[in-house]
Amino acid sequence: MLFTSDRVEPILDQLSDAVLSAVNGTPTQRRLIRPMLRDLVKLENHPKRLTKIAYEWCPVILENRGSLDDWESLILVCLEIGFRHLDSQHGSIEAMITRTEHPQELIDVVFKSQESEVIADLLQAWTNSSGREFLRLCANPLVGLPNLVQFSPRLRRLVIRSVELIGFEGFEGAGVERFIGLLNHLRVTVEDMDEEGNWASVLLDTIRVREETKRLSYWYWESLVEFAVSKSQYLELKEHNLEIVTFLIEAKEWSKLECWMGILWMLREANSTAEQDQDLGRPTLLLFRQRSGVVQKLKKWMEQWSQANYKEIPELLEEITDMQEAERPDAP
Repeated sequence: MLFTSDRVEPILDQLSDAVLSAVNGTPTQRRLIRPMLRDLVKLENHPKRLTKIAYEWCPVILENRGSLDDWESLILVCLEIGFRHLDSQHGSIEAMITRTEHPQELIDVVFKSQESEVIADLLQAWTNSSGREFLRLCANPLVGLPNLVQFSPRLRRLVIRSVELIGFEGFEGAGVERFIGLLNHLRVTVEDMDEEGNWASVLLDTIRVREETKRLSYWYWESLVEFAVSKSQYLELKEHNLEIVTFLIEAKEWSKLECWMGILWMLREANSTAEQDQDLGRPTLLLFRQRSGVVQKLKKWMEQWSQANYKEIPELLEEITDMQEAERPDAP
């Protein structure tokens, strides 16, 4: 009943003052901190204000870590108090995180724990608040997570959210190959994405790093096709589109090439010149001759795109698909 009363905020403020006083107090007082915090973990009802207070303890503990023998475990308990149950209790409530002068130390302690829910606690803090600016500092440990911990459903969801907030550029320093390894481990679906436009940019930017393109799971190429069919506003094709075609042909990545050619046809400009269409037509014809089943798949995608966007299928593509079907041995 304590935390449902009208006096909840004054009580929590008094509790916070007691914890902060103990951090700066005598050795005997400091030994009382952990029991006090562990009692808070057991609460069934976590008021919104408790999340803010628990995170405010973190920088104070970090600043006094020289005099606290168990400062690392205290940090983890504070994050658990503030964020372990935030989703189920408060939905998308902003945590109102205060600034900390020691974000890297906080990250090091959390990831060193190698505990799925502990890492999720920190990501929960920085994906729901002004603390998002610190997420980029997590890029390097995030790409190493598949080899470090077993992903809980909560951790997987929060890592997916972190990736879409950090963006591809934020992970380049951690290594594109490792980043692609994380993406392949997550196996993200469109339903997992909170900000689809961010994810479209992440995937397109990843594909443009051509020497690593073949490592990205076919799963994501299909996701980009899904975007092109019905969410093309999220896709912004830039330079190197045809260079990716060349790379995929040389690598004999035919399944990925079929996705990429479908995307290029769907996103081609309505006023494309005959020469530009031929640049798409030649690799498409080569693809058809390598993989006969691609014709029907590409036709299906283009029909779905045409219906969803009220646009005509490019004339040259229809000519190529009709010609290829006529050449089939079983064609009438």
